[in-house]
Amino acid sequence: MMQNVHLAPGADEDDLYSGYNDYNPTFDTEDLESDAAFQQAVRTSHGRRPPVTAKIPGTSASRPLATGFGPKTALSSSMGRPMTGAIQDGVARPLTAVHAAGYTKAALRGSVFDPLGQARGPAPPLEMKNEDTPEEKIRQLEKKVNELVEESCLAHSCGDLKLALEKAKDAGRKERVLVRQREQIASPENINLDLTYSVLFNLASQYSANEMYAEALNTYQVIVKNKMFSNGGRLKVNMANIYLKQRNYSKAIKFYRMALDQIPSVHKEMRIKIMQNIGVAFIKTGQYTDGISSFEHIMSTSPNLKAGFNLILCYFAIGDREQMKKAFHKLISVPLEIDYDDKYISPNDDPHTNLLIEAIKNDQLRQMERERKAMAEKYIMTAAKLIAPAIETSFAIGYDWCVDVVKASHYVELANDLEINKAITYLRQKDFYQAVETLKMFEKKDSRVKSAAATNLSFLYYLENELAQATNYADLAVNSDRYNPSALTNKGNTVFANGDYEKAAEFYKEALRNDSSCTEALYNIGLTYKKLNRIDEALDCFLKLHAILRNSAQVLYQIASLYEIMEDPNQAIEWLMQLISVVPTDSHALSKLGELYDNEGDKSQAFQYYYESYRYFPSNIEVIEWLGAYYIDTQFCEKAIQYFERAALIQPTEVKWQLMVASCYRRSGNYQKALDTYKEIHRKFPENVECLRFLVRLCTDMGLKEVQEYVTKLKRVEKLKEMREQRVKSGRDGSARSRREGSAGGGCLNFCTRNGLDLSRILPKRLH
Repeated sequence: MMQNVHLAPGADEDDLYSGYNDYNPTFDTEDLESDAAFQQAVRTSHGRRPPVTAKIPGTSASRPLATGFGPKTALSSSMGRPMTGAIQDGVARPLTAVHAAGYTKAALRGSVFDPLGQARGPAPPLEMKNEDTPEEKIRQLEKKVNELVEESCLAHSCGDLKLALEKAKDAGRKERVLVRQREQIASPENINLDLTYSVLFNLASQYSANEMYAEALNTYQVIVKNKMFSNGGRLKVNMANIYLKQRNYSKAIKFYRMALDQIPSVHKEMRIKIMQNIGVAFIKTGQYTDGISSFEHIMSTSPNLKAGFNLILCYFAIGDREQMKKAFHKLISVPLEIDYDDKYISPNDDPHTNLLIEAIKNDQLRQMERERKAMAEKYIMTAAKLIAPAIETSFAIGYDWCVDVVKASHYVELANDLEINKAITYLRQKDFYQAVETLKMFEKKDSRVKSAAATNLSFLYYLENELAQATNYADLAVNSDRYNPSALTNKGNTVFANGDYEKAAEFYKEALRNDSSCTEALYNIGLTYKKLNRIDEALDCFLKLHAILRNSAQVLYQIASLYEIMEDPNQAIEWLMQLISVVPTDSHALSKLGELYDNEGDKSQAFQYYYESYRYFPSNIEVIEWLGAYYIDTQFCEKAIQYFERAALIQPTEVKWQLMVASCYRRSGNYQKALDTYKEIHRKFPENVECLRFLVRLCTDMGLKEVQEYVTKLKRVEKLKEMREQRVKSGRDGSARSRREGSAGGGCLNFCTRNGLDLSRILPKRLH
């Protein structure tokens, strides 16, 4: 071993820097073309430098260095250089670095100068991924399942429930294939439980959204019963919701309680919602005492508006007055946790502050606050209207108690609304005097409340046809709040009733400018344009209204009526068809359809709709007359008899219906029945000439002896009729003569009037 170890020579033995000026033939480039070893190294891979390897486990061992200048030497260093003390080409490397190692020709003969590693050639190409391996197939299938679940959720959010369900089913099928493949090549522990859970949960949700409740429950059961899903038990809430939709309230309560046991107490909000659902289920089953227990617990733990309102409902159902009052106090004490309007009022003229306030005045948070406040007001108003008649001896005293309680809370502005509702309750009870007196109390209140009360008063007087009072209160309502669309609409109604349609249209337009969603003003302005014969503008108004109120029967009828006025029967028929799809039992719409088809010459369709109209309202004389005439035209006179008999019942003093009945008997060949009917008509109307003529004709045809009697009566009646006509004619001539005499004496009458004379002494007695 020591034979390879060479000590560094002393300072006096050799110069430290000797050999640096020696010429190394390696760098002689002039004879490279004739150097056989170099040319072989260029043509082959013998001159390539070995790769640099690190001394870490698992790497390849050092390889011998191959050059064209010397024998192969084993490299034990990580950088591919000779180790200290090793011999290379017969030259020993110094053992220590105290003295310079120096460079010799022999030390440089074993390598080629290639700092950029160009002799190694290009890098090998990337290894192609093998997609046929089982692991790669599983990864691709798992990716496809995730994509299907995402597509199902997106389709559900877009409202395409059918597509969402199809995607969810497809994801379920592919996930089962994925599980089988994993079981074949790996242990069951490698199954992706999260993916299985998401696929099953999405499938159950889509079943529920498509109202396939049995399938949804089965899928939820698969999740709940699988112990490998740690939080699967919480899905019993979803199962309980389905049972609640199916009105299986006992099972819904059972599953809600099971879910409540599995949800830890840290999830306080979730537990409160489940308890609220339990209370609602108890109300549905009529177990109000159990419902009260649930809602009382919620109101004591985390009070909210829905629970407070439901608690009032339960106490109202069992008739506990005192508890209703306490529950109402709890309801109005629920904190809304919203900022009030003072926050949105600028305290100064700072432009930056004003810009900030303008930015947040109608943002999403502000809209949410408005919705929450509106919901609170709705619950309080509904609860007050519900309990007011029940908590005291009369509803008026109950309303007064509710108003006092509301005034003491932070819902002060609702007190006036409750007073107005009190007046409306009087109206429902048809106590108009008390309603008017209650509304008149608001004349000295603030402008908004005064305007609302005056609007209601104006409407009341309008219904009672007291247009003067209606106009006065409409003016008061408009003057109190010019931006109240209801007040402007009522003012327009009073002007419309007085016949000033142009001015009424101006009030309706102003109401629409203040509130574009005021459908009453839009409907009324359409009627006004119809009155003014501005048909195109009226049609535009009703078409706009139809876009807002899609199933309004009144709007559909007005559009059909306008098309009829425009002489477009096809459009009128189309809109009437839409109308009867909304109100299929409207006899007037059905008769109008029959009339339009009759005008178009389609008797069969006209008969169908006239008959449907008669079936729903068998007292319309026009429909009865058309049906009777239709059967006569089609030679089914015996079928026409029942319609004319009904018309005779509706109008017993109208002789023509009874004559039509007798005529139908005569046309159908039943002469005896026709004769009896004519005799009955003659008994009721002895001076009817037409009846006597038919009696004479029938008796003559049948050879009866009574023919002479009826001939005599007919002559006498005709003579009386002629005398009556002459008397009427002479009366007309006399009245015309009197008018001429009156115009001649007009000067005398005017003279007497101007001079204050007593006309009773001048005019003849017959003029009194």
